[in-house]
Amino acid sequence: MFLLSNFLLALAKLINVVLGIYIWIVIARAVISWVSADPYNPIVRFLVQVTEPLLSRIRRFLPPMGGIDLSPMLLILVIIFLQSFLAPTLQQLAQSLR
Repeated sequence: MFLLSNFLLALAKLINVVLGIYIWIVIARAVISWVSADPYNPIVRFLVQVTEPLLSRIRRFLPPMGGIDLSPMLLILVIIFLQSFLAPTLQQLAQSLR
């Protein structure tokens, strides 16, 4: 069982790190949307390609209001919830398997 426990601990840490990096990517995308960045810049294209699938889904339910797009903020809140719920749950599950 220690093998499964170690796997779950590693998975929890990986999920936490990936979600943390994704938060910064969403923040970078929001900042870039405030300035007129070159849409052909590879960094800008990467940020748009990585974040647009989730942001467009949120925009279907929460359209921009008065020129303000709240979808990045909502996405960050969802990611923080997942970091607060999913990673500790996996860690506790792994600890109980030991």
